[in-house]
Amino acid sequence: MGFSGNCPEVVVNGKRVVMGISFEDTMGSVEAGMGMNRWIAGVVFFFAISMLGTVSMAGEPTEAIRKTTDQILAVLTDPAMKGPDKESERARQIRKAVDERFDWEEMSMRTLARHWKDRTQPERSEFIDLFGSLLERTYLDKVESYSGEKVLYVDEKTEGDYGLVTVKIITHQQTEIEVQYRLKKKGSNWLVYDISIEGVSLVNNYRKQFNSILARSSYNELVEKLRTKLEGKE
Repeated sequence: MGFSGNCPEVVVNGKRVVMGISFEDTMGSVEAGMGMNRWIAGVVFFFAISMLGTVSMAGEPTEAIRKTTDQILAVLTDPAMKGPDKESERARQIRKAVDERFDWEEMSMRTLARHWKDRTQPERSEFIDLFGSLLERTYLDKVESYSGEKVLYVDEKTEGDYGLVTVKIITHQQTEIEVQYRLKKKGSNWLVYDISIEGVSLVNNYRKQFNSILARSSYNELVEKLRTKLEGKE
């Protein structure tokens, strides 16, 4: 048994954009679906960009995202960080920037939803580590494919400790893709806890898939599948 079901999809200028991640059973193996590649592309476009414009009077959430953008761009464009021998150091620096901006605990809690309250603290810590590592590893595999896509920061909304930043990705084919980043303020930091592309939420997509798995198997099996995937055994 593995992650299953079709990923949600949206149509952008006549082109299908598949969201999320889908694992399918194939002779007992678990394989990442094309959905994650498309979602990761959206994340890459967001964090590795050439600015065309910004939100007028941008507030703290947008500035937080801009800070992470600058950190990742600095790594990707640094001549001293080019080449296969620098791959590990590039990954370390990009991982550090991403870790500082993503709230893996909040994402994990929202993804497990009602199943979160049944987990012990050690189980929660393990799930946060596994789930965050899976997203992070896949992101790092794709980030170096950046080739100068553009983005417009078009809107920002805040309500208390919650923020919503809307951007439009402009691809080389001049396709526009709307991406929304939901952030929550913790202390003095604004952290991303969900990403939506054309209205399709990453967290909601994972929640549906995980709920489907937990409805027919155990939490331990879900964790084992995540662990096995990270270990590269499937």
